[in-house]
Amino acid sequence: MTTILSALALLSLAVWIYLLLGRGFFWRLGEPAPALPPERWPSVAAVVPARDEAEVIGRAVASLLSQRYQGEFRVFVVDDHSRDGTADIARAAAASCGAADRLTIVAPPPLPAGWTGKLWAMSQGLKPVEAEDRSDLVLFTDADIGHDPDNLAGLVARLEAGRLDMASLMVKLRCESFAERFLIPAFVFFFAMLYPFAWSNDRRARTAAAAGGCILVRREAMARIGGVERIRGEMIDDCALAAAVKGQGGAIWLGLTQHTVSLRPYPEIGDVWRMVARTAYTQLRYSPVLLAFTVLGMIVTYLVPPLLTVAGLVFAVGSPTTWAALAAWVLMTVSFMPILRFYGITFAWAPLLPAVAFIYLAATVDSARLHWRGKGGEWKGRVQQLRGRA
Repeated sequence: MTTILSALALLSLAVWIYLLLGRGFFWRLGEPAPALPPERWPSVAAVVPARDEAEVIGRAVASLLSQRYQGEFRVFVVDDHSRDGTADIARAAAASCGAADRLTIVAPPPLPAGWTGKLWAMSQGLKPVEAEDRSDLVLFTDADIGHDPDNLAGLVARLEAGRLDMASLMVKLRCESFAERFLIPAFVFFFAMLYPFAWSNDRRARTAAAAGGCILVRREAMARIGGVERIRGEMIDDCALAAAVKGQGGAIWLGLTQHTVSLRPYPEIGDVWRMVARTAYTQLRYSPVLLAFTVLGMIVTYLVPPLLTVAGLVFAVGSPTTWAALAAWVLMTVSFMPILRFYGITFAWAPLLPAVAFIYLAATVDSARLHWRGKGGEWKGRVQQLRGRA
């Protein structure tokens, strides 16, 4: 038994050494330096899928129409069969900004088979953009995003300076309630671990990732991949879009921002749980085998270090098993500190990452349970259980 515990502790330590040094330094998260402005500001159309977003759509639309952008910029809100007056609130917000002429409300047909709701809305929002043929770039953004006034200009500058086909920002998620402070920084941490930003931004690497709340893409790149229809059944639509663009030889970029923020609150742990459970099993391609390996991997990576450290301190102080487990826990804690600093949260939360990981693991298992019950991917009354990431 002692040999097995020692092996587990050493395995956990080896995993964390690899994660810190061999996975694109994913944990070094921070906001990048701004890019130089382009000589010419291209025209941009924002497409905003919105389904029952009355609580946030007004602020989101106002933040878009208040952009300090020197080029042509229009906003297309796709009112996806909302029942709460989403479209009227969007119109009122545009009018309050004196920009009613730059807002178009799109009413899509009913959701057809084989499409996820968000991607169907995005495709319908693109139709008038393509018909008018005035916009060089498309900004796909969610209805719950509050854009900094200089967000679009900064994103366009980065796209043009880097000669990119797509640039995306992971916006700053709300971190006000206890549940948000406890769980949200880890969401970004785990995402960056799964999709190291440096690897995604490397044109030679296969990794491709984006953050669906804020994606700027060239229309010609969308045409090259066959449009939104290419990924019409994907639940994890942002990374699927990034993979499609990069797979066709496109250059992509993903970064963090402090200034453009999510307006959606997660007041309770259950709210974050449901966010994770909605797509976690999709990420595992609905595979029970991958789920089993994920459970084992999460246990070894996050739970073994604190459990063996505490057990060692109680029963066998100074044993090699204890010190290896403690070293793994220390490395885990240190790696979590940069994202806590980004969110302005005290480092005292860092040693609690194993507890956070346990909740995410349980939500992932629940995601599989929901899938097996035919309720996977539910969002705003729709069950969207199609296929995983291509």
